Amino acid sequence: MIGPSSDATELIAHLETLRSEENIVGMARFGIATNRALGIPNPDVKAVARQAKKDHARARQLWRSDIREARLLALFTSEPKQLTADDARNWANDFNSWEIVDCAADLFVEARLDELVSEFAADEREFVRRAAFAMISGAAVHRKKEPDAAILAWMPLIEAHSGDPRNFVRKAVNWALRSIGKRNLACHAPALALARTLAESPDKTARWIGKDAGRELTGEKLLARLR
Repeated sequence: MIGPSSDATELIAHLETLRSEENIVGMARFGIATNRALGIPNPDVKAVARQAKKDHARARQLWRSDIREARLLALFTSEPKQLTADDARNWANDFNSWEIVDCAADLFVEARLDELVSEFAADEREFVRRAAFAMISGAAVHRKKEPDAAILAWMPLIEAHSGDPRNFVRKAVNWALRSIGKRNLACHAPALALARTLAESPDKTARWIGKDAGRELTGEKLLARLR
């Protein structure tokens, strides 16, 4: 029986009992790194996290296991108030999948490690750079009380990296731009303006980001919601 007193070794042993070879094959089709995966769906990992409760020291140990599900469990059971920028940097060094990146970005946003956004954006590693824009998107969506100016301050980063053609970066840059534009009317106008600028760019990737974001930001349902 697992619970709040379970250590990292016990939790990993429990995760091993949930292994699914069939799911591992399916995950690979979605671009998830499976060389150290057990094939456990995220809702099931979250169910384990609810039983295990939060424990930041244990989360660090789980992360070091290099097992996909143990690292997800680390992210789900870490304590945001105890997460340091150095913790986040160390974990980012191990990023090898968009899935892990996006879950980590949610945690980093909750921990308010905003100083890492520009740092990660400047990093040439594909998944670390993706983390920057996943964080921007997460902040735009989840920080309802954040001043819009703080969210809009990240727009130059979106423009600066709109030409990165790598799949997991360009999709995250696009995601960040769309999330800012969908936040409210005050953010919509500058986001749409940038989308239209990028849509006219001579750069193929920037054009794709601009056109794709522009389509969503001019959708009737979105405009009706924002008004």
